[in-house]
Amino acid sequence: MKKQELYQKVTSYFKQAMPVAETELHYDNPFHLLIAVILSAQCTDKRVNQITPALFRDFPTPEALSVTTPEVVFEYIRSVSYPNNKAKHLVGMAKMLVNNYNSRVPDTLEELMKLPGVGRKTANVILSVVFNEAAMAVDTHVFRVSHRIGLVPESCKTPFSTEKYLMKYLPKDIVPTAHHWLILHGRYVCTARNPKCDSCGLNGLCRESLKKNSENNPLLQLNRRKKSKES
Repeated sequence: MKKQELYQKVTSYFKQAMPVAETELHYDNPFHLLIAVILSAQCTDKRVNQITPALFRDFPTPEALSVTTPEVVFEYIRSVSYPNNKAKHLVGMAKMLVNNYNSRVPDTLEELMKLPGVGRKTANVILSVVFNEAAMAVDTHVFRVSHRIGLVPESCKTPFSTEKYLMKYLPKDIVPTAHHWLILHGRYVCTARNPKCDSCGLNGLCRESLKKNSENNPLLQLNRRKKSKES
């Protein structure tokens, strides 16, 4: 199957199976989403959603967050991964928004990545969710699922190379939604351990399932044994 055909089949499936796909992080505005995404690095959305209500309540604006200290923020976020670093990043990010961007979240990759705690993945999430830009944030779910399905070749060893390959084949208008398709599929179906292949609508289409089906084919197993004996 040609790569473009695979992309068409996969996107058609997701359009039917997941017509509404959006971030599971809770937020009220772009600033709050930026906080949530920074906190979500190597942490579950569920955990982040548990701690952000109090944080958003007490620090509703960049101005409010910029005048506090990392030590104060730490007490709100101590249950997430790497709370010390993230507390410093949040305060630093707020200060930069106030001083450099008139308290507004910037709308370009380059400017977003200047903010403390914001890497390429976080910046792409903001561009995609807030500004509906064709930006593909590659987290562990997107990386795993795109490889298992066969959307990207095994030579894509990094998130960046995976992002570029996906962007090559995905129509720009569906990239923001496709980002969530892959994340949610990886979170609930194509899980890292014990993926639910039997109940997956892509079973028989994705590269990993075709590989498994081939390995379990009795005729192919018999041929392999014959070849092994002959050699």
